[in-house]
Amino acid sequence: MSNKLAIIGGGNLGRAIAEGLIKSRFLPAGDIIVTRRNTALLEDLAAQGVVVMSDNVEAVRQARTVILAVKPFNVRDILRELGPTLSAQQHLLISVVTGVWMDELEQAAGKTLPLFRAMPNTAIAIQESMTCLSHVHASSEQVAFVQQLFDTLGRTVTIDEKLMDASTVLGACGIAYALRFIRANIQGGIEIGFDAKTASLIAAQTVKGAAELLIRTGRHPEQEIDKVTTPKGCTIAGLNEMEHQGFSSSLIKGIVASYDKILKP
Repeated sequence: MSNKLAIIGGGNLGRAIAEGLIKSRFLPAGDIIVTRRNTALLEDLAAQGVVVMSDNVEAVRQARTVILAVKPFNVRDILRELGPTLSAQQHLLISVVTGVWMDELEQAAGKTLPLFRAMPNTAIAIQESMTCLSHVHASSEQVAFVQQLFDTLGRTVTIDEKLMDASTVLGACGIAYALRFIRANIQGGIEIGFDAKTASLIAAQTVKGAAELLIRTGRHPEQEIDKVTTPKGCTIAGLNEMEHQGFSSSLIKGIVASYDKILKP
C-alpha cells in the first residue's frame, strides 16, 4: 500500500501543511501530493520535489492519507467526486475545513471512513502549530499516526468535536489576534523611540518568550504577570491603563464575535 499523502487544496493552509511536512521530514517530498486547479501556483513546492497535479481523483488514488484543505462551500462537491475512489480499507481522511462536521463529511463521501477533523493554524508552515484533533471510526494505530503527523508540526490536543468551532477561533483565528497585538506593540515602540525593525524584533521575541514561559512551566499568566508588576511601577501603570481602555474586554468580545460568525455565517 502506498504511504503517500495527498493534500486536496493547495491554498494557504494546504501549502502551509505541505511546507511543514517537508521541513519536519515526516515524509519525503516525493511522497506528498498537492492539488490545485492552477498548478503553476504550486511551482515552488514542485521545485522541492512535491508532486503537484490538478486531478483530485488521481491524487487520492495514489495516496493512503488524504487531507482535505478546501473552502467549506466546495467540500460536498469534492467529496462526492472522490467518494467512489475513497476506501475505508485503503484511506485515512483528515479534514482541516472549518465548520463542516464529520457526519456531513461522511454523507458527502457516501461511505464510512476512518475520519479525522484537524484544526491547525498557519504556524504549521514553521512547525509551530497548535492543532486540535477529533476522530471517528479510527483504529488506535491510525489515531497515533495522525497525532504523530501533527506533533511534527507543532503541538496537538484531542478534543470533542463539539469544541472544534471554538478551537478554530482560539487556535486558528488566534494567530491573527496575536499578530495584531504584536503590531500594536510595534507601533507603541516606534512612538517611544525605536525604529520599526528593532521594535518588531523586541515585540515578537517578547511575545514568544511569554508564550514559552506558560508552555514550559504550566503556570497561569497572572503568576508571571505578578513577577513584573512591582508596587507603583511602570508595568502596573501600563496594564491598568490598558484595562481602563477595555483591553481584556475587547479581546474577549472579539473571540466571541468570531465564534458567533462561525455559528451564524
